[in-house]
Amino acid sequence: MSYETLLWAQDGPVLTLTLNRPDKLNAYTATMGAEIEDAFLRADADDSIRVVIVTGAGRGFCAGADISSGAGAFDSKAEGSVAFQDAGSSGRRGGGAGFVGAMFNCRKPIIAAINGAAVGVGVTLTLPMDIRICADGVKFGFVFARRGLVPEAGSAWFLPKLVGLPQALRWCLSGRLIQADEALAGGLVSEVVAPDALLVRAREIADEIAENTAPVSIALTRQMLWRFAGAPDPFELLKVDGAYAFELGGGPDVREGVAAFLEKRAPDFPGKVSTDMPSRYPWWE
Repeated sequence: MSYETLLWAQDGPVLTLTLNRPDKLNAYTATMGAEIEDAFLRADADDSIRVVIVTGAGRGFCAGADISSGAGAFDSKAEGSVAFQDAGSSGRRGGGAGFVGAMFNCRKPIIAAINGAAVGVGVTLTLPMDIRICADGVKFGFVFARRGLVPEAGSAWFLPKLVGLPQALRWCLSGRLIQADEALAGGLVSEVVAPDALLVRAREIADEIAENTAPVSIALTRQMLWRFAGAPDPFELLKVDGAYAFELGGGPDVREGVAAFLEKRAPDFPGKVSTDMPSRYPWWE
């Protein structure tokens, strides 16, 4: 797969997407946004891909929007604008929401391996991902108010879900840079590792998922957790999880999962997200 701002590298069931503008600390552009969206739509449709890792080339993860065009960088009417609505949307499974929709609707788990500074959109683009780990020494920043902007890429919805409203307010209202240990304590990342161990650790997490879980189960679990995390009560969820438990219970994945457990061997789940999602999926449409 060839992109201008991304590297696509698949190794077995794991796809690694690398933001690839190292001379600019992988600063975000409209082209990058469109390419991230396209890459996730492709990964979602490819049954050979079980997990996606996202990282950055060079010493940065993503230093935020590319503002090399000057003070008009966020003016949607200006040439070279990086305004979020210019990120591009194919109108496919992204749901018209660019890379955010493509990641949110993706049926594959997403791991952010944050190797360097993640500021502005550089940190908000990681929020729709499921697991975030970072290298020691990485700095984060929800700097929007210091630029006269507001949190974008849906981050005012994602961030409080992940770290709680008080922590989200503290970080967004100050706009200051956050050290890795504070990000860990606040729940933004789940692990801080040595820089040279970052991708090794991300691959360990990815392999644990790919080798032990059913693709259809993971796709459903990811969507259920994200979509019901803020529900006021469990009753709508009970309608969904009950129906899926009933439908999957007599299917080949469950038979294989139980057999593998009893026989003390690794499972080989036959279900594919391209053809075997339950009849009511997606339940929200």
